[in-house]
Amino acid sequence: MSNNLAQKLRCGTQQAHTAAENVGFMKCFVKGVVDRDCFAKFLGNLYYVYSELEAALEHHKDHSLIGPLYFRELNRKANLEKDLKFYYGSNWREQITPSKAAQTYIARLHELSAIEPELLIGHAYTRYMGDLSGGQMLQKVVQSVLKLSAYEGTSFYNFEQIPDKRAFKEKYRQALDSLPIDDATADQIVAEANNAFRLNMQMVQELEETLIQAIGPMMFNSLTNTNNLGSTEVNKT
Repeated sequence: MSNNLAQKLRCGTQQAHTAAENVGFMKCFVKGVVDRDCFAKFLGNLYYVYSELEAALEHHKDHSLIGPLYFRELNRKANLEKDLKFYYGSNWREQITPSKAAQTYIARLHELSAIEPELLIGHAYTRYMGDLSGGQMLQKVVQSVLKLSAYEGTSFYNFEQIPDKRAFKEKYRQALDSLPIDDATADQIVAEANNAFRLNMQMVQELEETLIQAIGPMMFNSLTNTNNLGSTEVNKT
């Protein structure tokens, strides 16, 4: 019997999803304004977030609710390592540190792993389904603007073990709907997915100062002065 968690997550996070797309950094990104250093910092923060998330999911892979959603082919940490080596060189670990917002994000994942691991589902859904959907469009933007070939510098977006993304997302939604959860737990997972969007937005907003320094305040303001109705939402199929 389906618990409709996939639909609850989709509907329950639509406002947060649109708000995330309207963060200045992302509006510039979608319009093809990508600064190489800024993007590298973005990936550096994601490296720390995914390292924490994937360690937590691995730790709880035998949990009755996390187990059915534990797919190793989704893991991004190794791909992010490739990208960071591309941008920073072989000593990349010595050159990056998590930003303040990234540290807050990581702390929340650590807290959930310790006390409410089932709520990690909200974070996994938000991150991975976004990467498999709108993230694929963002990869093409970066590749074009920074003149990169194949997935050079954008391995983060390359799910080499998932050739059919649409089919995989359907499989993931079916796994969500098959979880043995009650309405209260489902509501908590949706609330945490919204929290995941908020934490990600804070992390991205921190990068705006770097972007403004790169492109200038006038350009930034002209690119961000209108609201988006949710351009990547249409790709979330």
